Amino acid sequence: MIEIQNLSKRYYHSHYSKSDDQWVLKDINLIIPTGVSVGLLGANGAGKSTLLRLIAGMDTPQKGRVIRHSKVSWPIGLAAGLQSSMTGRQNVKFVARMHGTEYDINSIIERVQDFAEIGLAFDEPIRTYSSGMRSRLNFGLSLAFDFDVYLSDEATAVGDRAFKAKASKAFKDKVGEASLIMVSHGESILKELCQAGIYLKDGQAQWYDNIKDAIAAYHADSDGPQLSKMAMPALQKLRQERRLALEDAKLAREAAETLPPREKKPYGDALRAARESLREVREEIESRQAKSKGNSTAKDKAITPE
Repeated sequence: MIEIQNLSKRYYHSHYSKSDDQWVLKDINLIIPTGVSVGLLGANGAGKSTLLRLIAGMDTPQKGRVIRHSKVSWPIGLAAGLQSSMTGRQNVKFVARMHGTEYDINSIIERVQDFAEIGLAFDEPIRTYSSGMRSRLNFGLSLAFDFDVYLSDEATAVGDRAFKAKASKAFKDKVGEASLIMVSHGESILKELCQAGIYLKDGQAQWYDNIKDAIAAYHADSDGPQLSKMAMPALQKLRQERRLALEDAKLAREAAETLPPREKKPYGDALRAARESLREVREEIESRQAKSKGNSTAKDKAITPE
């Protein structure tokens, strides 16, 4: 079981005062039962990766705490925590030693090497790896140890089709032995591997006993209004709202420039989403205006005497 009590997390940026900063997570209270696999859903920048890092103990909240009553992995897929000057083999050996004498180090190394499928690069420094190679090594390293709860941040999206299938199978094999808390844009794998869901929105977390209900709630918000059915005044108001949201996203992205890449990524994702959201409503308005102009021209021609 994992208890999350009054958990809050924010990031401070040089362009804002502390009062202007937005809370990524605000007063989260959850109990994740033993043996229940959970899918984490939310828009880009909603705090899914942040929550995983807090559950893993890799980040520190401003308020609240996470109480772990079981052995929890680090987030698979983040590719963080590897020492860049050491080789893949040396990193695996170091982590195996940290986990104690209950594991055979040589066996762990062999299992990780076989699973990661990075060839001779296993004996090269981590700094020479691509992000995909880092994630493969991280994935294999995580699965080489026995945890009660495995955390996954888009881990099944790493690599080519064959490796993705291998990663998905590895998780499926773990279900029953352990539980998962996973972030994935692949709804099919969430439905297949998870029983419950957590939907993050505006810094809040909503628990759903059924993952399908969590996915439905996410779609109800993320799909947004049906633009084709909105009246023109409502569309124009929505365009103005989305312009303001885009400006906010730009400021937040600029303020995040000095953050580490893994912390900066959500702000870039949010900026792209805001641009796309504004583009959609602009195109709908322009399409209607063009159609209206065309109809007016046709009508004028029809009443003009020869």
